[in-house]
Amino acid sequence: MTPIIKTPRGKVFITKNGAAKLEWNTNFQPKWQRCYSNAQKFVDSEILRLCEPYIPLRTGMLIKSGILGTEIGSGTVQWIAPYARAQYYSSRKPGSQTGPLRGPYWFARFKEIHGRAVIANARRIAGSGS
Repeated sequence: MTPIIKTPRGKVFITKNGAAKLEWNTNFQPKWQRCYSNAQKFVDSEILRLCEPYIPLRTGMLIKSGILGTEIGSGTVQWIAPYARAQYYSSRKPGSQTGPLRGPYWFARFKEIHGRAVIANARRIAGSGS
C-alpha cells in the first residue's frame, strides 16, 4: 500500500506585532501524492527489471517469485520463493552457466551499479509534478 501524503490543518499565529494565518494549498496533497506514487511505481518496477540479470537462474521461479511477491507502488519488493533467502545469502561466488552476474546478494549488487540512476530518475518523476 502506498503511503498517503497528508496536509496539516491551517494554523493562526498571533504575536504582539500582528497575526498570520497559515493554510495549505488544497491542490498540494493530490498533486504530490500522484507524483510520489508514480515515482514509487517506477522504483519498484526498475528494481525487479534491473535485478533480473543478477538473480540465480535454474527454472526462473525465483525471478517470477519477485514479480508475484511485489505489489508495484507499495515500496516493498520481495522474492517470496521458499528458497529465496538461502539463495540470497549463499556463500557461492557470482557467475554460472546461465550468466556471469547471477548469484547471491543480487539486490546489493544491483544497487551498487544501478542505484544512483534509479534514484535520480525517481526524483525526476516525483519532481515533475505530473
